[in-house]
Amino acid sequence: MNTATAIVLAFAGVFAIGNWVSRVNGSQWLEWTTKPTVTALLAAAALTLDARDGAARAWFVAALVLSLAGDVFLMLPREQFVPGLASFLLAHVAYIVGFVVSGVHAGALVVAAVPVVFALGPLGVTLVRAARRTHPSDAAPVAVYVVVIAGMVVCAGGSHRVAAIVGASLFALSDATIAWTRFMERRPRPLAIMVLYHLGQAGLVVSLIK
Repeated sequence: MNTATAIVLAFAGVFAIGNWVSRVNGSQWLEWTTKPTVTALLAAAALTLDARDGAARAWFVAALVLSLAGDVFLMLPREQFVPGLASFLLAHVAYIVGFVVSGVHAGALVVAAVPVVFALGPLGVTLVRAARRTHPSDAAPVAVYVVVIAGMVVCAGGSHRVAAIVGASLFALSDATIAWTRFMERRPRPLAIMVLYHLGQAGLVVSLIK
């Protein structure tokens, strides 16, 4: 990792901690200041690192920009859940393309698909059913989202890169927690959502390094 990337990632870590603090103390101005900044800094880190594949880097940066849009939609005073969901869905598509253009291994894809299907399959069905009961208009977008994020995690497994596998898995867990607190247990979203999200995105960025 070069010096510029290390510095940018360090700043991203500082702002991430600030965002976690905002979740604990309920500071809205701190959340608005830190949440989009973390994702923007991770995109900057992706641009400065010594990438193993330039095309993969471009798609990962696109994914981070789309994630930034999703961050903003989900923290607006009147939360825009479906636009936020759409932004993150496209981000996962961009990550999938990034993994594919950089090369995935067929055997590893099959191996990764087994635990993903067994873990996310039942959970996805449960969440879609809950969305149909509580937010009927969200059910179809959530179903599509579950399929796409599962595909992203499988492709991360196909990359044979530990940082990508861990990052994608944490990202999926963060999203699953959001859906659970929205559709299954109506309660304030826990701090774990943002911790998992930031660590997941950071892992995906680090996976680009040669």
